Amino acid sequence: MNSISLLGRNLARTALRTQAPLTTTTQCARSLPRNFFRRSMQTRPQPNQHQQTRMPTQEDLRAQFKNKNRNTLYYTLSIILGTVALSYGSVPFYKMICQQMGWGGQPISIHSGQYEEDDIASRLIPITDSRRLRITFAGSTSDVLPWKFTPQQREVRVLPGETALAFYTATNLSKEEDIIGVATYSVTPGQVAPYFSKIQCFCFEEQRLNKGETVDMPVFFYIDPEFLRDPNMSKIDTITLNYTFFKAKYDKDGHLSPVA
Repeated sequence: MNSISLLGRNLARTALRTQAPLTTTTQCARSLPRNFFRRSMQTRPQPNQHQQTRMPTQEDLRAQFKNKNRNTLYYTLSIILGTVALSYGSVPFYKMICQQMGWGGQPISIHSGQYEEDDIASRLIPITDSRRLRITFAGSTSDVLPWKFTPQQREVRVLPGETALAFYTATNLSKEEDIIGVATYSVTPGQVAPYFSKIQCFCFEEQRLNKGETVDMPVFFYIDPEFLRDPNMSKIDTITLNYTFFKAKYDKDGHLSPVA
């Protein structure tokens, strides 16, 4: 019995000695802060970002500046070309609108087929109980055009809705060349222009005069009866129709343009 008791005590002591370090380790682990391992992981060295990103070379920088300069050049050329095209197209477009709407002193032009015949006929009825309007005529030429251009009559008197025919005379004073001329026209006072309608006019087309040639140029017009219904026209009794001729030539593309 004593031997058995002694053996049991020795085994118990051995077991206690073996478990003591485990208990101590477990207690140490429990005594550590909860975020100890998390902080340890966060403090691991991170890779250097500057080492991963490749620095641009001189060739890369030159290529970037070259592309930027090329784009800027394209944008600039586009703006210049657009401005030039707009400047060439705006003048005839503006003139066309003025002729249709009577703006800027441009009398309204009536071409064949532009309006219904019944509509035109309804406007060509003289208003007999209205006052007669005094229509005067004027003509001039540009400095580079060697023409003589004058109206054959100083004035005519018409009723609103009544048609009238007037003539101008043009003479090419040059003895060396045939000359092409184009005419611009206007009406004063300018607010009368929407009611001044031309049925036929030499200004609709270019005029070519041989050297020393003289021609008569007619203009067929009327004053729209709506003139009488406009209160702004109540004090207007005199209207002036003015023409100015300019020298013109065809360019290599076949376009007619004035000669300055």
